[in-house]
Amino acid sequence: MRFKFCAFPFGKSKSTATFPYRGKRGGGATEDRISNRPGLDHLAYDFGLRGLPHVRDSARIWGCLQGVNSLGPCQGARKGHGAEWRLPPRTLRLHIRGDLITQQGKRPKMQAIGLCRFSYPALGGFQVAHENIQDRIAYLYEDRRLEERFQLLETVALPCLRAQTDPDFSLIIVIGDQFPKHHEKRLEALIENLPQALIHKEPPRNQREVMKEILNAARINPAEPCLQFRYDDDDAISVDFIEKLRKATSDCASLIGKNRTVAFDWNRGFVAEFGADGIAAVDMFRQFYVASLGMYIKGNCAQTIMNFAHEKIPRYMPTVSFSDDAMWVRSHNGFNDSRQKKVKPIPVQPLAPKLEKLFMDRFAIDVAQVRRVFSDG
Repeated sequence: MRFKFCAFPFGKSKSTATFPYRGKRGGGATEDRISNRPGLDHLAYDFGLRGLPHVRDSARIWGCLQGVNSLGPCQGARKGHGAEWRLPPRTLRLHIRGDLITQQGKRPKMQAIGLCRFSYPALGGFQVAHENIQDRIAYLYEDRRLEERFQLLETVALPCLRAQTDPDFSLIIVIGDQFPKHHEKRLEALIENLPQALIHKEPPRNQREVMKEILNAARINPAEPCLQFRYDDDDAISVDFIEKLRKATSDCASLIGKNRTVAFDWNRGFVAEFGADGIAAVDMFRQFYVASLGMYIKGNCAQTIMNFAHEKIPRYMPTVSFSDDAMWVRSHNGFNDSRQKKVKPIPVQPLAPKLEKLFMDRFAIDVAQVRRVFSDG
């Protein structure tokens, strides 16, 4: 088995640095507060960029992350800011197939990083309240709930990632350090043929603080810009999302050149229910939903997509919305965190054959696999 688990050795932050923000902060989200450590370069939370001038803290995390499905060590180092680019040694041992593969002498594509929380018992970040962290862990790791999460991960969330027309991205799947061992093995098996995916363990910590640290740590070179996206374990994105995100960045070059961060939103998709009978869905228009929402971050900027509540992101940066058809699937299921309280139901209809084909073509979701997996469960 090629998989290893480990945790970043980050201690609790002793101070914070607040960056200027655009607009009034609301809703309790710490949009612009960035974890910091006195005397350390906060932007140097990287994997193994030893010896580079901008890295003051490389020894702290050197070699701590042994990537899942890792590529072998790369030789060379970044030189200057021109077209010449050679990969640093042992950079970002995240097994990123696309981000690390580049023709010699050519600069690689802008790094694209996805973050998925898989039943991670964060302090905060849930709409369902619990008395203490032990109650939250018991709720998240309850067998019936995890069975549904695995069914949705297998049939909805992962197939579209394997089918991306642009495979140059990485996905960090965050789990708790008390995640049951037998479920760890099941998760390992599900991502074994997704070389872009990494499993990362953390103890219970503040939701935004830990996710921001992980994303900043995953940047190969913090001095270079990157793309980031959040990913829910029960949703799907279109098979061309990464391709479209990169194209949008290119099309909006003038806009991103004038801003530290820019968000890109695709606002049309489906709400769907999945079960042994197949798929029932309805098409929807919704802006700034988690699925198919991406963010450009300038080099030497420590903000991340996890600094912001997704629906409030237009308050803090320029945003560009696209109305392309069929860009996401939002699943409604028995354990949606946002639907545990009383909410208005959304009526759905069983998919007709034409829509079954669309779900396969746009999201790599196979209705036959959905029926089989949910029937076996």
